[in-house]
Amino acid sequence: MRSLLVRRPNLLYVLIAGYCLLSIVLKILRPDSLEIDESEQALLSQYLLLGYGAQPPFYNWLQYGVVALFGISVASLTVVKTGLLFLFLLFYGFTARVLASSELAPTVAVLGVLTLPPVFLLSQRDLSHTVAALFAVSLFLYAFFRALKRPPRLGRYLLVGVAVGLGAISKYNFVILPVAALLAILPEAMLRKHLFDWRVLASAAVCALIVAPHAFWIVNNIGHATGVTVAEMKEGADSALLPHAIQGLVSLAVATLKGVALILAVFGLIFYADIGKILRAESLWTRVVGRMLVACFLMVAVIVVAMDATHIRPKWLALFTALLPLYLTLKIDAAGLDPARRLPALLSIAGVLSVGAILMLWARVFIGPMIGDYSFAHTPYSGFAAAVRAETGAPPVAIVVDDRIVAGNFRIQFPDTPIILTGFSQGAEKRLPAGRILAAWSAEGKGLEAIPPRISVLLGSMPIRMADSKPTIVSVPYNAGRPGDVYTFAYVWADLL
Repeated sequence: MRSLLVRRPNLLYVLIAGYCLLSIVLKILRPDSLEIDESEQALLSQYLLLGYGAQPPFYNWLQYGVVALFGISVASLTVVKTGLLFLFLLFYGFTARVLASSELAPTVAVLGVLTLPPVFLLSQRDLSHTVAALFAVSLFLYAFFRALKRPPRLGRYLLVGVAVGLGAISKYNFVILPVAALLAILPEAMLRKHLFDWRVLASAAVCALIVAPHAFWIVNNIGHATGVTVAEMKEGADSALLPHAIQGLVSLAVATLKGVALILAVFGLIFYADIGKILRAESLWTRVVGRMLVACFLMVAVIVVAMDATHIRPKWLALFTALLPLYLTLKIDAAGLDPARRLPALLSIAGVLSVGAILMLWARVFIGPMIGDYSFAHTPYSGFAAAVRAETGAPPVAIVVDDRIVAGNFRIQFPDTPIILTGFSQGAEKRLPAGRILAAWSAEGKGLEAIPPRISVLLGSMPIRMADSKPTIVSVPYNAGRPGDVYTFAYVWADLL
């Protein structure tokens, strides 16, 4: 396979497709309990809104469309994320093909990006909006460099606008990337002239059309859009030992190091004999991409200081560290090195990391319970749903919950029933027909058998009559759990008048 990949570089895209297909199959073969981001997507797929809270809506809109066409299921959730991951890798390879002279450069770039933790691990474990933003990053890089390198065409400029628009409604910090790209080409006279082409206005117009609906929502909901992220960035600020600006920059440096350490080690190990030659090599495109990298992190540093942020997570920098494999590939290309001899080692490392990660996540579901390690995947929502359906009486016209993870999982188990989350109901409780309402919650832990206060408040605002005098407690065996290990739920019925 490794020698075949050298002879037929386009086989790379078949391998990418196979990797993504394996990811989908293994996810479907796991128990149908969802992780955090998956649960949120399952819940929010009930609504088509201009904004959903702390994250931009592109991923939610995609998920809503797929669910509207094919229904809610683990498969419909998995296909969206894995499809975006596939497109990210595809356009990343296309970008390297546009910029580099070697036919093997796309293979080096894609295998390199598969050694980034947000790509080979976090995207498989539980990321959604970041995966959408990574796709937008690779689409932007492809469109931007293609517009610079090829003869000016309106379609090429429009694609840049589409990529920027999609990126802006995927992750707010994406906007740093196109700004960095514009700054990066300013010192290059032959590229700078593209900034004054009339087609740039058409590109900006397309971007504005894509962003406008969500921008309107932001104007009226700025607190919802930024509050959670700002709070997370200031996590631990009260107990910080250093001044906030220094603490934030130290956290940024550590997060950056964590994000790039593995790929630098991999490329350093594989190309160690030519490190000096690679470091000295330079081309127009290494200069531009290198400046983009520096500009991105400088702008992030300015934001950190300006916001008094003290805590930066490596995954927040994924959109910028994704430039590094492309930069390293272009440096290798500029050095005139033939990567064919090194490709087998790079393929082995990237294959072990990427395929190994999805196999590990799949196996953990079945191995974890042997040592008492239970995760979200083991919570037996399907067993609870079976217990509820076994009761006599009409099915519920709605299910009320007070936890997003529970809400998303109930959406999978009760696909035809509205799931109403306290604090995010979108007025659904006012549009229900008369019938039975099921209020349910996790009763795992002491003192959690009583109806949660937020559920009580929501039910109290509705014209209902309590059908049960006290909650029903049900203990259900864990998914793939040890005999005797159970998870406890509680629920109560109410009649909506």
